[in-house]
Amino acid sequence: MTTDAAKSRRLHFIIVGGSLGGLATGLALKAIGHDTTILERNRTPVLEQQGAGIVAGGDTLAFFKRYNRCDRPIAVTSHRRQYLDKAGKVVHKEDMDQNMTSWDLAYFIMRANYDQVKSEHCEPPAPVPSHGKAVHWHDHNVTDIKQEGENVRVYYKTGTGQEGSITGDMVIGADGPSSTVRALVEPEVKRTYAGYCALRGTIPENDVSPATREAFSERFTFFHGPGVQILAYLIPGESGTVEPGKRLINFVYYTNFPEGSPELEEIMTDKHGKRRPITMPPGMIDMQAWEKQRQIAAERLPPQFAEIVRGTQKPFVQAVTDVISPRNEYMDGKLVLIGDALAGFRPHTVASTSQAAFDAMVFADHIEGKVSKEQWKKETMGFARFIQKRGVEMGIHSQHQDLPVEEHIQDRNIASTPREQEVYPEWATAI
Repeated sequence: MTTDAAKSRRLHFIIVGGSLGGLATGLALKAIGHDTTILERNRTPVLEQQGAGIVAGGDTLAFFKRYNRCDRPIAVTSHRRQYLDKAGKVVHKEDMDQNMTSWDLAYFIMRANYDQVKSEHCEPPAPVPSHGKAVHWHDHNVTDIKQEGENVRVYYKTGTGQEGSITGDMVIGADGPSSTVRALVEPEVKRTYAGYCALRGTIPENDVSPATREAFSERFTFFHGPGVQILAYLIPGESGTVEPGKRLINFVYYTNFPEGSPELEEIMTDKHGKRRPITMPPGMIDMQAWEKQRQIAAERLPPQFAEIVRGTQKPFVQAVTDVISPRNEYMDGKLVLIGDALAGFRPHTVASTSQAAFDAMVFADHIEGKVSKEQWKKETMGFARFIQKRGVEMGIHSQHQDLPVEEHIQDRNIASTPREQEVYPEWATAI
């Protein structure tokens, strides 16, 4: 499909995946007048609250500036990045503004703008007549995708066993690092475990001691030890409030659990005895397994970090994984992968949401004729390959090498390079 054709008529895009990447793509395409249908496999009309913090990088902020019409703050600003030693003393600090939001707030702002979902987070803005039609179908599991002449047909099955299909001009695979769409076009590409997990959680900022509140109040704080990295920052609280005293301290605690080890099996087996492959959702962890982690945290973390890990009420676990597709375009250009479906970044890069936001914006610009196909492919594949490799290297440094804190500081500073200033090597942009 040429960009001239896209500009001359209203297209229908089928977007597989209704999390942040799918919503971002839907918003970007809707804003330039195209129709979109999101197919989300979750059985509920809105996704359950994830309880996770997000570092909102430049592309994420640019996305919300371009497409968000909800009149409310979207983030908490951290003014300092600092590193603690085991005793809890600050050993390095530098002034740096970074914006932190929550998965919940980003999701409900996007839903309000995409299909007028009302929530405590955001009042839906008034529809814009020039925008395309926005449809969101939950409980739709994609089973197959076939090209039919100028169209693409997507087959699905619901949780009640109903089968059906829908046709559109293009399909966007935005269904995350375990992408069904990617598995259909790249069956050899597998998501692999990296040998460690991220233990995650939040705690209200006023539920901790003054010393701990001071360590994380509008500061992005880190600690590194052998096989351990932990970081924490403030995020919006209930209903997305950014009011001081009502915000949450969010932590991400990386710790090694070797493949096949009893420790990995224990932490990934939920309270009902079910082995979770990738994610242990909030509220599902076996509390005996978590109690063991609480005790370990008290032994090996600085006191401020130990307090928030031990105090969180609904911890959850994410196995850290790697996956990347060799291409982002299939079926003669009628199927495209974006965000985590294209490349799953390790969380150290704090770039997953930024990738989704950038991929959505540059794809819409390409469809609108502002960006050539070659430029679109080089920029998205360059970002995917380069940052995915960087995440692997950061993970090796933090989890499998005993390096001085200066090395980790350098890694973190490099990871904070604005995308526009990155220089991708030829191997990253080869198409």
